[in-house]
Formats: sequence, C-alpha cells, structure tokens
Amino acid sequence: MTQADDRLKALFAQDVPPPRDAAFNAAVMERVMRQRFREDLAMLSGVSVISGGALWLVWPTLQTALVTLSQGLAPALGAVALAACAAMVLNGRPSAALGLHS
Repeated sequence: MTQADDRLKALFAQDVPPPRDAAFNAAVMERVMRQRFREDLAMLSGVSVISGGALWLVWPTLQTALVTLSQGLAPALGAVALAACAAMVLNGRPSAALGLHS
C-alpha cells in the first residue's frame, strides 16, 4: 500500500461507528422500560384512588339523580342497546344483511 492509502484508511477509520454491545443495549432498555412501567403504575394507582374517593363522596347525590333519570330513560336506553347489538352482529352492514343492497 502507498502512503496515501494508509492516510485515507486512518481518516476513514475515524468515521467508523463504535461497536455495539447487544446485551448492554438490552439491559439498558429493560431498565428504562421498567422505570416507565413503575411511573405509569404509580400514576394510574394515584388516579384510581383519587377517583374512587371522589365517587365515594358524591355517590349519595349521584345515586338519587341516576334513579330519577333511569326511570324515564329505561325504554330509550334499551332501544339504543338493542340497536348497538344489532349493528355489531350485522358487522355494520344492516342493508346488506337485510338484502337491500343490490
């Protein structure tokens, strides 16, 4: 090899990325994911406890309102539930299932 080739080889060697350690990368990513999981778990636990406490506080008032509303809305909600079930059973294609689609 010539001296120019050696200089080019040394110059290009500076641009070569460092070798990767797959086990180290996996261990770091596992630790990051575990930390994120703990943070999510703590946040969701806190929100659940706070929401449960808030619902416990307002339940007596909410219960009377729900009973009053449900007596008048029960037939309408039943019809809506029946329509939703029919739409799911028919896969959202009621006209094709009834033979109306040509």
